[in-house]
Amino acid sequence: MENENKSSAGEVCVVCDARKEDGIHLYTSFVCTECEQEMVQTQTFDPKYQFFIKKLKRVNTPPLYS
Repeated sequence: MENENKSSAGEVCVVCDARKEDGIHLYTSFVCTECEQEMVQTQTFDPKYQFFIKKLKRVNTPPLYS
């Protein structure tokens, strides 16, 4: 069974939930280039910082299937 986030039209970003072509993988999750750039430029006192923290909590070590 193929990963449901992958297609010829890109992958779904774990932050913005949009399907994008370019980005990075964190374990089995995908973060688009636009979100990655916005995250690294966001100051810790910015309210958007907490938004990114909440979204990135969805990224965790891949589950082990037995």
